[in-house]
Amino acid sequence: MEKNFSEKAIEISKRYGGKITIKPTLPIKSLEDFSYVYTPGVAAVSTAISQDEKLSWDMTWRWNTIFIVTNGTRVLGLGDIGPLASLPVMEGKSLIYKELGGVNAIPIPIATKDVDEFVNVVKNISVTPGGIHLEDISSPFCFEVLEKLQNELRVPVWHDDQQGTAAATLAGLINSMKLVGKDLKKAKIVMIGAGAANIALFRVLEKYGVDVGSIIIGDSKGPLYGSRDDVEILKTENRWKYEIMKKSNRENVSDAIKSFDGADIVIGFSREGGIKQEWIRRMGDKPVVFANANPVPEIMPDEAKKAGAYIVSTGRSDFPNQINNSLIFPALFRGVLDSRTTKIDDATAIAAANELAAFAEEKGLSSEYIVPTMQEREIYPRIAAAVAQDSVDRGLAGIRENREFFYEKAKKIIGLK
Repeated sequence: MEKNFSEKAIEISKRYGGKITIKPTLPIKSLEDFSYVYTPGVAAVSTAISQDEKLSWDMTWRWNTIFIVTNGTRVLGLGDIGPLASLPVMEGKSLIYKELGGVNAIPIPIATKDVDEFVNVVKNISVTPGGIHLEDISSPFCFEVLEKLQNELRVPVWHDDQQGTAAATLAGLINSMKLVGKDLKKAKIVMIGAGAANIALFRVLEKYGVDVGSIIIGDSKGPLYGSRDDVEILKTENRWKYEIMKKSNRENVSDAIKSFDGADIVIGFSREGGIKQEWIRRMGDKPVVFANANPVPEIMPDEAKKAGAYIVSTGRSDFPNQINNSLIFPALFRGVLDSRTTKIDDATAIAAANELAAFAEEKGLSSEYIVPTMQEREIYPRIAAAVAQDSVDRGLAGIRENREFFYEKAKKIIGLK
């Protein structure tokens, strides 16, 4: 199956010469029309914006445009393949943005691994878009870049591998716990992998109200705990992981296998083989297994079910319960742009997650349906409206309308009847 996907992807890319293009928003029927869209008429538009920058939201594509920025150091399942090789992935992201959110998303790979240089490039180009989407950037580089850009830019910044993945996962966890009759905020959780996805998820779970002392998060060296021999190194080299080390694993469990004893949930964002059947057998009643490594999950769903897993998710569309940030980002930025939101944070991600979870619950939850699929397009204007309303409620929106206004606007732009 993988081979067929790969061959078809190459064939399509060659046939169409990429996945995106630029089209005019208005018809050009005469030479006079060019005089309005370019010289001499365009001078009046530029003059107006020079006198009042806010007019750029009404008179240019800024109202509906974001930049997808990467340096290609952590591309899905491929690792550090560089900025140019990341371009097909960014084009795919752009296509999803347009198809599901109606957003113009322009891919901009940057050839640098220097934090300050990366931040400076993004700052200098951020005058144009309505927001910045960071993508496929290695950890801990991604944490530092996100923090600096959020503090220094005038437009909202989002890192999809952190906040988007966390939001989609939170939605799945909310509904999984409803199905197994447990309280997510009191659940014992094991996280496998301490990169961007799980560190951001930990932060979002804490914001959601989960008892993070009951979370055990492990990296290649085993569980994080207060007296691990690399504590001092983490303080200086990865302060984000260090902060989690201080808050998690209240009982200082140091044995990776024992961390599964009585666990309610295991969440993998690591690599193939990262979850063993014998570990699942040590978990509590009705264990929930999120094996979200791509392209090959930590454990295949049938193997996890044989070990006793009640609910299994992966990051793949060919299995039930795909935890996919594509369920979040097109709609989230639709809501951000429509409300002219000035900031995206973990609360924004939670607002999106709650709406995603509610949609699936309304449809009818089951062990093989904890979140919607990307084909259920009616979810996107709902998330957009929820995000916009959250921004209004928290005083972050430049356009202060009600939820119904944002829902109808998003539905029209996305192209749903």
